[in-house]
Amino acid sequence: MRIAQVSPLYESVPPACYGGTERVVSYLTEELVKLGHDVTLFANGESLTAAELVPVCDKSLRMAGSSEALAYHILMLERVFSRASEFDIIHFHIDNLHFPLVRRTQSITVTTLHGRLDLPELVPLYREFRDIPVVSISDAQRQPLQWANWQGTVYHGLPLDLYKPGDGSGGYLVFVGRISPEKRVDTAIDIAVRAGVPLKIAAKVDKVDEEYFKEVIKPLLKHPLVEFIGEVSDSEKCELLGKAYAFIFPIDWPEPFGLAMIEAMACGTPVIARRRGSVPEVVEHGVTGLVFDDVAGGVKAVEAAGRLNRQVVRRVFERRFSSRQMALNYVSIYTSLLNKVLPRAA
Repeated sequence: MRIAQVSPLYESVPPACYGGTERVVSYLTEELVKLGHDVTLFANGESLTAAELVPVCDKSLRMAGSSEALAYHILMLERVFSRASEFDIIHFHIDNLHFPLVRRTQSITVTTLHGRLDLPELVPLYREFRDIPVVSISDAQRQPLQWANWQGTVYHGLPLDLYKPGDGSGGYLVFVGRISPEKRVDTAIDIAVRAGVPLKIAAKVDKVDEEYFKEVIKPLLKHPLVEFIGEVSDSEKCELLGKAYAFIFPIDWPEPFGLAMIEAMACGTPVIARRRGSVPEVVEHGVTGLVFDDVAGGVKAVEAAGRLNRQVVRRVFERRFSSRQMALNYVSIYTSLLNKVLPRAA
């Protein structure tokens, strides 16, 4: 199958440090190549892939501090559609920017929606383009737009050799991700302090969240149980997660998936997560982690997490969240879409 993968340009594929969508695009692309497909990746020039790379800009837009992200993404769309006849299917990961062009082409496309969909401003747009084939990354994500043209739900996956199981010998809680109000690092600190367990925070701070970090989070970092590390690489993340007693994920928003949860599971580390969005789908309560509803419940979950079997956590990850399984699920969707297309006249 000839497949185009169209990635956002904010991070390299894969990202050097933080990055969710681009990381998933990388894992999917490489697995599709291993499965024998002819894959072309549209991404930035720092990207590394076994597929054919079509670089749209030299560097990741976030690292370059570019203020013209839209211009580069429009340029990418021109390059994608100028080569559309070369592909059996084009897989987009850039939200909805390409929807008007999809309407005006005979190319077979599918779009994975990686973000939140509960914003009222999105409703008229997705109603207009309700014919565009889309994929959700959790069943919870699609609830606000149940009438969209859903082709399926495909959970994110990781290469099985990316992270090694750890023993939790560090005895600390860990938070990995992004500092922002909806991620509720303040709640993670509150729970850790109440439970009397050290907390390590490995997270990036976007420009839009710098004031929030300075005003709300930074004062909380003075507590002796709390350590702020900043962004970490994959190798650093593996050690950090593997030695952690548990991973804490106290979100307060409708999380579409939560890649960090399965990164923790890959290390055998139990996940303690607030019941929001995809959490009940991703975390098997009492098996791979514990789901809580409030701070008191979070403290109890910290106390109970030590009773979970880390080997079981890893085995469940291997069964449910491998990048190979993710790729196979997408191939099934590609095939279904191609089979729906009537043969064209000669």
